[in-house]
Amino acid sequence: MDPLNRTWTPSFLLAGFAAPRTLRPLAFLGTLCIYVLTLAGNLFIIVLVRADAALSTPMYFFLSVLSFLELWYVSTTAPTLLHTWLHGRSPIPAAACFIQLYVFHSLGMTECYLLGVMALDRYLAICRPLHYHALMSRKVRLWLAGGSWGAGFSAALVPAGLTASLPFCWKEVAHYFCDLAPLMRLACVDTGWHARVHGAVIGVATGCNFVLILGLYGGILRAVLKLPSAASRAKAFSTCSSHMTVVALFYASAFTVYVGPPESRSKGTDSHIALVYALLTPFLNPIIYTLRNKEVKEAVRRVTQRIRALLEGP
Repeated sequence: MDPLNRTWTPSFLLAGFAAPRTLRPLAFLGTLCIYVLTLAGNLFIIVLVRADAALSTPMYFFLSVLSFLELWYVSTTAPTLLHTWLHGRSPIPAAACFIQLYVFHSLGMTECYLLGVMALDRYLAICRPLHYHALMSRKVRLWLAGGSWGAGFSAALVPAGLTASLPFCWKEVAHYFCDLAPLMRLACVDTGWHARVHGAVIGVATGCNFVLILGLYGGILRAVLKLPSAASRAKAFSTCSSHMTVVALFYASAFTVYVGPPESRSKGTDSHIALVYALLTPFLNPIIYTLRNKEVKEAVRRVTQRIRALLEGP
């Protein structure tokens, strides 16, 4: 890494991934395909939920909110990844770097809260079926979704603000986007206190949500096991399996990177793990939620028939 002098123009260099020049175009095309398919898949869910009245339920409302979030989440980091594949080490202004850091963590923490809200929705649907629609009215859904966004963007102010206030002596970020641990490694001062504050804020936010999700699914499990038939139990579990898969993917990778001191991980590890939660998870979410979902398949059939009827005319 190159040390910065006193006349340094505020900017950083994103190192990206070390790969042979001959493989970079292939990696660029692969990343671009995943990015485009991610945008298409999440847009598809948003449009489908809006277009089909049968999907006007709390579960699909929150799924469409999650898909909207994923559009912005993946778009926060994928462009810089594509740029580093094409051009290698890429300069980024310090202001843009810190904005990227804040937006990325705001959206990530919003997703944590939103996954907790989606678990609450499944708990009420299975454990309180008679009161479900009253408890999950349109007003309540909007408050829960808005609260998730507000809490996520508020909580991210602390780690992003503390990192932006650090004095930096080096400028090469060992990552393909601006993230907490790679930036703290460039500081001129000891960042142990900053790392503990980051871990506390992110750990409390994600940890409390994770404990909430586990508790809600514990209640769901107890309720499902009391159902009289195997068919009803299988149906109840099927409505939760997609959400549990997404939670496992997201939290496993996030805890690996953000809980614990940055020094405990080797240089470059963060960028490889980040591919899971920043690129792969948003790509897989539409597939996980729609692949074996009969309601979505039926909605696609109905919307397709309506479009065909409109095209054919009277």
